[in-house]
Amino acid sequence: MDQTEPFRPLPDAWQGKQRKPTIILISSALLCTTWRYFGRFPFYQQHLAPHLTMLGDPGAVGAVYTFFWSFLLLGLVPALIVKFVFREKLADYGVRLGNWRIALGWLALMAPVWLVAAHLGSTNPHVVQWYPINRSAGQSPAMFGFHALTYLIFYMGYEFHFRGYVQFGLRESVGEMNALLIQVVMTVLIHTGKPLPNEAFGSMFAGMLWGVLNFRARSLLPGLLQHFLLGISLDLFICLR
Repeated sequence: MDQTEPFRPLPDAWQGKQRKPTIILISSALLCTTWRYFGRFPFYQQHLAPHLTMLGDPGAVGAVYTFFWSFLLLGLVPALIVKFVFREKLADYGVRLGNWRIALGWLALMAPVWLVAAHLGSTNPHVVQWYPINRSAGQSPAMFGFHALTYLIFYMGYEFHFRGYVQFGLRESVGEMNALLIQVVMTVLIHTGKPLPNEAFGSMFAGMLWGVLNFRARSLLPGLLQHFLLGISLDLFICLR
């Protein structure tokens, strides 16, 4: 590069091969920050619940609020960017069955690990203060079933954003390993502030594993199935205590 060539970060970032990763990284930062501050239970409880008492149990409604905005901001908005800005197929971002044998095989292999981790987590009083997000989930089997369905919506948005939109979306510009590491860093940061450091460190291991499996399967299914199993089993063990 010519030493005298002027530094033009903004124009260059929006041109050619740099355009797509620039949009992905900027939009991801904006969407994650918006969801973190305005799309989760604490915001609903503090600012909206007092005005929406007619909706019923604020705990259950707040959980659905969290899950809905996760799906919308982390999942749907990036999907629209893929379709209408990049004009690409969602299948290229892992939204397909892919090699489902890899997904099911690794689910069977890792299920005991995640179930043991969930059971151990359910015995920790600090974890119990945080989960389940829907504090009414343990009131009845029907309520827990409703919680599981809405929680799945949360995971669909989460997994598409980090291990689909970011990871699959950046692979061409930075390479598979760097795309994988970028999503791991992002998911670890999302887990900071949780009751135990184990969750942040665990997200590092899980993010690496699920990212690799998603690439191998060419699908989001491996990470989605295992992440949902871990999350919902933790809630189940807590509700059964």
